[in-house]
Amino acid sequence: MRPLYSTFYLTIMLLLLQGCATLKPLDFEDPSVTVNSVKIVPSEGIAPKFEISLHVVNPNSVSLPLRGVAYTVNIEGKQILNGVSNKMPEIAAYGDGDITLSATANLINSVRLLASLMQKNQDQVAYEMNAKLDLGTFTPDIHVKEVGEISLKPNKQ
Repeated sequence: MRPLYSTFYLTIMLLLLQGCATLKPLDFEDPSVTVNSVKIVPSEGIAPKFEISLHVVNPNSVSLPLRGVAYTVNIEGKQILNGVSNKMPEIAAYGDGDITLSATANLINSVRLLASLMQKNQDQVAYEMNAKLDLGTFTPDIHVKEVGEISLKPNKQ
């Protein structure tokens, strides 16, 4: 009789844990994240460092208490920038805010990208930014992906 009770309680615990894994409201929309600016900052090593300013728009009726973010930037399929930060503001419900992140360039992939661009005569390069926003222990992470192209042609004035 005892194994039956143990199995029953284990099943109930697993169901409760499964329910806690999806604590986002049903009408929750992922926030939009756009890049405001990218600046080169002084670096101690050979790999350049950048400061990236992101703008986050929260279209939800609940605030986003950001605990951290991890992100990568790929250009032409090569990971060029990556970084993490745990100094995050809370984005108010139906609000927006800016986040400043530090990023380190992947020197080897940057050289490979430059060599590839010199071999091809391209007018545009494809980029992809992936970010994982951490809202805390009881809510799933929010994954944001932005893709596009960057023109390599000089602006005509």
